[in-house]
Amino acid sequence: MTSVYVQVSPAFERLPVISINTSQNGVLTRLPVFFGGIAYVSWYKQNVLDKIELAFARGYDPALELASNPRKQHEARDEYVPWAQHVRRREQTLLDRIIKGAEVGQYYLLLGPKGTGKGTMILDAMQAVEAEGVAICDAHPDLEVFRLRLGKALNYEFNEDTQTSLFQRRDPREAGPCLDIERGILTMVFSSDDFWPFLVMRKIASRMQVVTVSDLSFKDALRASAQMRLNAKIPTDPEDLHDTVSIVGGRLSYLSRVSKYANMREHARHMLAVEKAWLLSLVGLIPDCDDDVMDEQKWSSCSWLLLREFVKQRREDERKRTEALASGELSPEDLDELPLPKISYHKCRQIMTRADFLEDLDRANVIAIDMHHDVMPDSVLLLQAAQEVVEEEGFDDLLDSVRNRVDEIESLHRTRELTFKDVNAGDRIRLSVDKGGASSVTSS
Repeated sequence: MTSVYVQVSPAFERLPVISINTSQNGVLTRLPVFFGGIAYVSWYKQNVLDKIELAFARGYDPALELASNPRKQHEARDEYVPWAQHVRRREQTLLDRIIKGAEVGQYYLLLGPKGTGKGTMILDAMQAVEAEGVAICDAHPDLEVFRLRLGKALNYEFNEDTQTSLFQRRDPREAGPCLDIERGILTMVFSSDDFWPFLVMRKIASRMQVVTVSDLSFKDALRASAQMRLNAKIPTDPEDLHDTVSIVGGRLSYLSRVSKYANMREHARHMLAVEKAWLLSLVGLIPDCDDDVMDEQKWSSCSWLLLREFVKQRREDERKRTEALASGELSPEDLDELPLPKISYHKCRQIMTRADFLEDLDRANVIAIDMHHDVMPDSVLLLQAAQEVVEEEGFDDLLDSVRNRVDEIESLHRTRELTFKDVNAGDRIRLSVDKGGASSVTSS
């Protein structure tokens, strides 16, 4: 007689402990294991679905809890101010329908610079439905890290807790993280402040809808900032408000930051100084640079070629606006409505004389690229900082000198040096170059 004892893991308390005494017959010995395996796999699959359903249940959601934690802390001290509570973007209605599940059969990409309110709109839409049927996951370029984050968001462990190996079943994770990520039927909403995901996804984007999220217009920015000041019970001078919005533009993150200060104009100027310092630290020009930093200065000089073109176009737009105002084509109320200068993607490559630098500038949040392949400065604040640098005395000469220095270094790298040994005074060396004919260069 052979005794077979199968002890199931304590994590699966609903399964019984099986103790069977059988004869030497192999079939009878394997039958309980076979049916036990079927029962376990069926229970495990149902348990996985139950856990995933909890991740999409109404109520608590980690993302909403994290976003509302600062609010709760301020409310406990009677200091909470809903900075952007009354700023409802026109894209919010569509986001609400998507999050509620009214828009199905497609996936969406929110494309826009950082700080324009993409994440806030998603969180507001989730708040409206108490996060029912919604989960948030932060992407990562490493597939293994993204797999773990996705599993955390879905409350799914990708079969890491399975005991199917007891029944000699193949490990479901042998295919790697790519197959793990591919499983599932969802309405996906992607959010990105970089342009490259759009370039990658549009190749097979037959069902992708792109929602462009940009800065507020000047009038909307004035109203939003005034409402934030009103909620904070801070006195507002219309002239200070106008000057502040003229500096920071319609970026919601900037408006919420300056609206907290009593002297918002002074803080806006401080933000401009910080932005200028950051820009110079990123793409600052170095005259008479060493060959060790040639690649960096090549990127910096090409970047300033593009930024200088933005500044020139801005000045040209301001000139046209002044002429339109003088001729009566433009009303004084629309005087401040001047959009950011835009240059087509292919034209920017020609200006920079390089095709590979635009993506780096986009990733560094120096420029922004929309779905129409138009390139613009990342924000009004950055354009103001670039304008101060470009209009400094001697900037054009500095840029030309750096570009000439880069050309010199590249020329030196292309130059080959010949060294002759055991040459005494009076010896003659003859070099001959033959390109279909015979020519010689003689030196002594």
